[in-house]
Amino acid sequence: MTDTARTVIIRDTGGPDVFQIEDRPVGDPDRGEVRIAHKACGLNYIDVYHRSGVYPLDLPHGIGMEASGVIEAVGEGVTHLKVGDRAAYASNPPGAYCAARVMPAAQVCPLPDAISFEEGAAMMLQGMTVEYLFHRTVPLKAGDTVLMHAAAGGVGLIACQWAKSEGITLIGTAGSDAKCQLALDHGATHMINYEDEDFVGRVRELTNGRGVDVVMDAVGKDTFEGSLDCLRPVGMMISFGNASGVVPPVDLGMLGKKGSLQITRPTLFSHIADHVVCQEMAQHLFDKVASGAVTINIGQSYPLDKVAEAHRDLEARKTTGSTILTL
Repeated sequence: MTDTARTVIIRDTGGPDVFQIEDRPVGDPDRGEVRIAHKACGLNYIDVYHRSGVYPLDLPHGIGMEASGVIEAVGEGVTHLKVGDRAAYASNPPGAYCAARVMPAAQVCPLPDAISFEEGAAMMLQGMTVEYLFHRTVPLKAGDTVLMHAAAGGVGLIACQWAKSEGITLIGTAGSDAKCQLALDHGATHMINYEDEDFVGRVRELTNGRGVDVVMDAVGKDTFEGSLDCLRPVGMMISFGNASGVVPPVDLGMLGKKGSLQITRPTLFSHIADHVVCQEMAQHLFDKVASGAVTINIGQSYPLDKVAEAHRDLEARKTTGSTILTL
């Protein structure tokens, strides 16, 4: 255990070139905290929002919300983890792009031996997002139909498998035939290449004009209005990301005209703020993976010092599945 750790920080917001890698002090955990030595870190679109300033941070600041590793020290009052435990997390505060850190323990979860550190780093944020989308935002049941944008991404590929495991029809969108096939291979019922087809018309065709029960949309501005037009009356629009830009203000009267539609903008961090709920959600995810119902697709891996390249590829939509940074 060293006193310093390689750490990615930003001192200004902007493009991937703002990243700096430094050796920074780690310290010891206080009450309710743990020190964790990372084996791998997860890369997610929220990291882009932090880096670019869409979600402001007090600078300078670390980046990254997700990692896996081994517990090196435990602060007073922490009972669910001990030194030497394998662990994984997706939680605040940002700062996961590092070799080791001290952080609040409540959202750090014991990682089962059957799940690798690489999978642990790739699955927590995206997998628990799928858990709340399917079970806590609108409890879905067998026979329901959902539209999932970016179905070949990290969240999307987990969602495809999750839907199949529960008898839910998932219609997905992606930007190439290869990405569409990847999502189909992971359990999507139907896929739409939005470069070739109007996804609204195709969804209506696939649902015999009815529309879907739920839309799960992390793309944001570019797909928002079309997503509303894919819903059945009284359907639910779940807007949970802004990959193409922030959704503009919504005229609530429009929701009535389109069929008394419902809309919500949830975040994972609201759901996992409670320690017990967080651990329950993680265990549900671990059970899905351990049973074989969900396989974590790590589409690409970059060493920590290639973090700028990883962000460029993510923003250019060159990635599929989950992305990790290795140490």
